Amino acid sequence: MGRSRYKIYEPTHPHFITLTVLHWIPLFTNPQSVEILFESFKFLQKEDNLKIYSYVILENHLHLLASSDDIAKTIKKFKSFTAKKLLELLKEKNISTILEQLLFYKKAHKRETTYQVWQEGMQPKLIQNEKMMLQKMEYIHNNPVKRGYVDSAEHWKYSSTRDYLGVDGLVFVEKMF
Repeated sequence: MGRSRYKIYEPTHPHFITLTVLHWIPLFTNPQSVEILFESFKFLQKEDNLKIYSYVILENHLHLLASSDDIAKTIKKFKSFTAKKLLELLKEKNISTILEQLLFYKKAHKRETTYQVWQEGMQPKLIQNEKMMLQKMEYIHNNPVKRGYVDSAEHWKYSSTRDYLGVDGLVFVEKMF
């Protein structure tokens, strides 16, 4: 995963993962950009055996509890595909302010591309036991509440809280408990 100092020693085990848009730019403020993320999740669930146990998507980052046959490679594919599609959407909609920011904040060593969408790395944390899994799920589901966006976790549309409650989930979630 690029220049990340974080290493994955158990590539098939569940990890808590945070992915952040470069410089915390609010890229996921419209349904079309979020749909690109869901499209990639669904593809990787079929192709890479991606299992999503919990997720939340906020305006400039997302958290996942996930596993796959090789989580580092799966997340690399996710970031590559979504970056390409998000840039296409920004260009199609002529959202030049965000494109200019993605160009301005791009890391100097990223010479093969004009823009950079994602911050490098993913800060994976191996889930070591059920207690840790539950802690991370609670953190993920309560993130929009903690930030003051909603009063109750189930009111946040882009979260697996709704899957666990049996409400119109947007992506298939592997329920742990």
